[in-house]
Amino acid sequence: MEYKKVYINPISPEPPRASVLVIYTGGTLGMMYETKGRQLVPFDFEQVIDKVPEIRRLDFEITFLTLSEPLDSSNMKPQIWIEIAGIISNHYAQYDSFVILHGTDTMAYTASALSFLLENLNKPVILTGAQLPIGVARSDARENFITALEIAAATDEAGQPVISEVCIYFNSVLLRGNRARKQESSDFNAFHSQNYPTLATAGVRIEYNLPYIKPYEPDKELQLHTSLNANVTFLKLFPGICRKVVSSILHIEGLKGVVLETFGAGNASTDYWFLEELRMAIDRGIILYNVSQCEGGRVTQGQYQTSKYLKQIGVVSGSDITAEAAITKMMYVFGTDLGSQHHRDLLASPLRGEMSI
Repeated sequence: MEYKKVYINPISPEPPRASVLVIYTGGTLGMMYETKGRQLVPFDFEQVIDKVPEIRRLDFEITFLTLSEPLDSSNMKPQIWIEIAGIISNHYAQYDSFVILHGTDTMAYTASALSFLLENLNKPVILTGAQLPIGVARSDARENFITALEIAAATDEAGQPVISEVCIYFNSVLLRGNRARKQESSDFNAFHSQNYPTLATAGVRIEYNLPYIKPYEPDKELQLHTSLNANVTFLKLFPGICRKVVSSILHIEGLKGVVLETFGAGNASTDYWFLEELRMAIDRGIILYNVSQCEGGRVTQGQYQTSKYLKQIGVVSGSDITAEAAITKMMYVFGTDLGSQHHRDLLASPLRGEMSI
């Protein structure tokens, strides 16, 4: 796979304090308006200094790497997640940190997937993007990009990275990547994390919420995972859902697992036919993963009678995991060459801080 690289050296005469690899996957941030047709087209990162001259004033070395085929994030696929994780792994010893420029629509999925693929990560991987193209006067791209770079290069008094996990930085807040969700399509504060605190807030200074940031663990070696099994799907419940719909989803050929999006604290219909369809699916070896449709709170199977039966038939509780993290976690878990019970145990346990115990 061929990638285009652009190097930016700081103007400071002092040696750079950090090196950052910026991976451009596509998305709004890297777009600009074509002069003639006024259509959005990707801009060449060789011209990045023209668009964001402030970069030269940062006291670290930056390398831009563009995927051979930048794509709209709506076209993101598991094989691209594996490719991005591979790029990070291959350059892990060469760079201090990584920033990924990504479209906003599926950024939370990518952040979640990368958190599972990059086990024992001890360097910052910061995803960011923009709601408006970098070529637009009111664009949020510059602030998001520059601050993401600053966070990626941040170290503590011992010279260790402040951040050593996959995160999303957007509109002045840093969020754990597998806890974030896109909730706004027309406002700049696009991403929120209802079930986990903000990791940092960027104002005049960048204030880090250290108790909630994954600790730096230098003794652990990065382990790259390169297998994802996409034979999974969502089943979102709603009043009036019929047996034909439920049955058709649960009988998809080759299906391994289903993220069951339930009501409230993990509640679902107690109709006999519904529970029977779930039970038969579990008997066929399909794993059902209970995730709440609510933005906040958590699944507590058995708290109400309407969730007690789910627990009894063997539905796995997803606690307070997001739907994005749940589906990518399933792909990761089913990509491991382990047995069904081990898969269930992994789904029920926090692996990368994506859920509470």
